[in-house]
Amino acid sequence: MGDIISGIVWSLAPTVLVGLLFWMIMRAIVRADRTERKVYSRMEAEERARRGLAPKG
Repeated sequence: MGDIISGIVWSLAPTVLVGLLFWMIMRAIVRADRTERKVYSRMEAEERARRGLAPKG
């Protein structure tokens, strides 16, 4: 019985680990994109204010 359970665990482990790795990478990409968009919006608002243009809405 122990051999069957260990076989199941060893066969599922690579799939679970690759899934977790993929999830972590995608989460980092989405967070970086969100942060970059926020910074870009702030820079654009500052530039529009500097030029005397109305805020983008």
